[in-house]
Amino acid sequence: MNSPLLTAPGAVAPFDGNPDQGVPWHFGDPFAEQRAAVRSAVVVDRSNRAVLAVSGEDRLTWLHSLTSQHFEALGEDRATEMLILDVQGRVEHHAAAANVGGAVYLDTGSERAGDLLGYLTKMVFWSKVEVRDASADLALLTVLGPEAAGVLAAVGVTAPDAPHGVVALEGGGFARRASWPGGHAVDLLVPRSELADRWGRLTGAGARPAGSWAFEALRVESLRPRLGVDTDEKTIPHEANWIDEAVHLNKGCYRGQETVSKVHNVGRPPRRLLLLHLDGSREVQPETGDPVLVDDRVVGRVGTVALHHELGTVALALVKRSVPPETELLVGAEDRRVQAAVDPDSVPPDTPGLGRQAARNLGR
Repeated sequence: MNSPLLTAPGAVAPFDGNPDQGVPWHFGDPFAEQRAAVRSAVVVDRSNRAVLAVSGEDRLTWLHSLTSQHFEALGEDRATEMLILDVQGRVEHHAAAANVGGAVYLDTGSERAGDLLGYLTKMVFWSKVEVRDASADLALLTVLGPEAAGVLAAVGVTAPDAPHGVVALEGGGFARRASWPGGHAVDLLVPRSELADRWGRLTGAGARPAGSWAFEALRVESLRPRLGVDTDEKTIPHEANWIDEAVHLNKGCYRGQETVSKVHNVGRPPRRLLLLHLDGSREVQPETGDPVLVDDRVVGRVGTVALHHELGTVALALVKRSVPPETELLVGAEDRRVQAAVDPDSVPPDTPGLGRQAARNLGR
């Protein structure tokens, strides 16, 4: 469903093929929007995400048995992330979760929400749970920046004081403190019927309107993957930086756990998610799904490509672990191929990296 904010003053709709259809792409100056997210406060319309609600007295034990997360230890007014894996340990679904008001709310990409709802519904059996699509009831806004708490206070919202905290909102919905991007992000799940009104109150309190372009650039900088964009059908959790946030390594059995345990304890994942600095001097740039190459050999896959206000043209990519980080890379299909260098800060600590200056020496 399209957001009413697509008709807000200055809103620019995304181009065809952009994964964030239905919400504003930017409001006239995406780089200024990114800078405001770092220096002051912005609000981003993310209402294109789907929301599922899981209620019932067995909701936590039931989700615990199906997912990678330790839901049995998830207290009231707490949030986390979760994965559903296949039997080989490959990621099928990812969602952010919040346990508040007698239900667990799962927000996830709309493109896979139907499949996730179908799977969860199929797995109810005799458990005392109810799963429903709550997307028509709740919509997501995200407030970013060091002044986010002040903006929220001005509209009567007390932001949770630490990541993963949740606070119920007067009139319905809840506020969830996120761990990224930056250190001040707060997600607001608000009644969808009040989306435009809540947006107006937040912008009136000082939050600059920002689009999905700004949010995605900051997500890429944070090395946070987006399912189906930065991952493929073979991706396992260790490859995509999901272990700390979305996987609990000391919980009971769940589908795909054997792969997670094996990779964690006795091996390394075959690929790793890296931040690449791309040569931005060409008019064309790689696209999601394009190859990453060393000479003529394919060694990886491009995910999100973003224009960042400081880093220039960057991309997330899944690259074979065997490729040394100082290797000169070529990225993109043949008609849009550019040079790329690995950002050393994105390389796991046990792997030596090239200097940051080498990554920045590429033209933008």
